[in-house]
Amino acid sequence: MFLGTHTLRMDEKGRVALPARFRERLADGLIVTRGQENCVSVFPLAEFTRRSDALSLVPSTGPKVRDYQRLMYSAADDPTPDKQGRVVINLELRRYAGLQRDCVAVGSNTHFEIWDSDAWRRFLDDREPLFARMDSEVVPGLV
Repeated sequence: MFLGTHTLRMDEKGRVALPARFRERLADGLIVTRGQENCVSVFPLAEFTRRSDALSLVPSTGPKVRDYQRLMYSAADDPTPDKQGRVVINLELRRYAGLQRDCVAVGSNTHFEIWDSDAWRRFLDDREPLFARMDSEVVPGLV
């Protein structure tokens, strides 16, 4: 499980150091790809494979399925962390998410997301006021 918010710095080569507490869960490989709301999603290889297997069972006859697949896989990458735990976020993903220098890694259960720090703050400002009502809408009977 990926939890918490962690401050990251992207260097001039597009590298970020993965949060130390996430690295062990990524030891068997990782995939980075487009996330929702213009962030970068980072998955352990096994979780990305599980999701890909489920997606492959959905008929690709519908345009939304094809669009989703194209967007998901066209920018996907499988970077290998260096000895300092850094990975390169490819240029296409950096552009998509507007990643510059100041970033955050945000835990999201089975994966985590990398956001531009300012974009994350705007997301929180917009969505946090709605959080109290979301539990019954997202998972009925949760409370």
